[in-house]
Amino acid sequence: MIASSIEDVAAAANVSTATVSRAIRGLPRVSPQTRARILAIATEMGYVASSAASGLATGRTRTIGVLAPYVSRWFFSRAIEGVDLVLQQNQYNLMLINLGGYGGGRERLFEHTMLRKQIDALVVLCLALLPSELEHLHLTEIPLIAVGGPVKGFHQVCIDDYQAAKLATQHLIELGHQRIAQVLGEDKNELNFEVPKLRDKAFEETLVNSGLRFRPEWEVDGEFTVAGGVSAARRLFDAPGEQPTAIFCASDEMALGVMMEAQRRGIRVPQDLSVIGIDNHEFSAAAGLTTVAQDPVEQGRLAAEMLLNELAGKADAVRSVAAPFQLVKRGSTAAPLA
Repeated sequence: MIASSIEDVAAAANVSTATVSRAIRGLPRVSPQTRARILAIATEMGYVASSAASGLATGRTRTIGVLAPYVSRWFFSRAIEGVDLVLQQNQYNLMLINLGGYGGGRERLFEHTMLRKQIDALVVLCLALLPSELEHLHLTEIPLIAVGGPVKGFHQVCIDDYQAAKLATQHLIELGHQRIAQVLGEDKNELNFEVPKLRDKAFEETLVNSGLRFRPEWEVDGEFTVAGGVSAARRLFDAPGEQPTAIFCASDEMALGVMMEAQRRGIRVPQDLSVIGIDNHEFSAAAGLTTVAQDPVEQGRLAAEMLLNELAGKADAVRSVAAPFQLVKRGSTAAPLA
């Protein structure tokens, strides 16, 4: 008798597919008796291929998945690096699941591919997930953690994005700037959805609470990229009327784009325009960009360590952690000339 899917094994064992998945992976919350019965049924039905038969002995694939909206952007690539450093040290493999390459195939990814990837745990890099996608992830009953931004129902390792944006905005206000614009990081694919909202809210509320005017026309989208920052700067600089003396950018990549466009137009930074970002991108020091620094490598490393500790049986190893951030003052911000 050959099983065509995990559902066949679940039916034969009279348990849920999630329980079968946990038993085969050797995860907690499955009794020894139930695990032994499921493994015996799976072996009898041929559910586990011969090339992976040794996996039944340990119940583990020694593979951690990383679900990412993109792999080309700085934060995501650095967080993945942090995860991989820990996995290599512990003889685990990394399986990268790049949503940027799936286009309209997300539904199939979550409904079918995720369960059959045979991963022991999953890191989710700051995604906005649909309710159905969250349900499919939780049905796997593997350890889960988010990195870089909140994901509903997950423990997370990330900075307080509201406080980080507030710190950046306050720095400009304390320098004496009153005409402050924002390049925010909206994502047209809605894949990175809570972080830009939190940073946008902090910017607006910090201005208002300081008695300054918030101008919606000075809030432009930069898509979290250098090219997006250049485009946003053009829209701000080409707008009629008075110009801002400072720009808060919700990421360093956008801030670097703003600085490039300012230089192209002969706008001096910081004499004519102060610019601040968030991240501490590897190019920020060379460009002299003032920023609110965070460490995505460390965030990825910590998340991976917690997942491995939970897989090793440590109770409550996966928990939410507030990652540190700090203001790094460089040459791109100064008091306004007038």
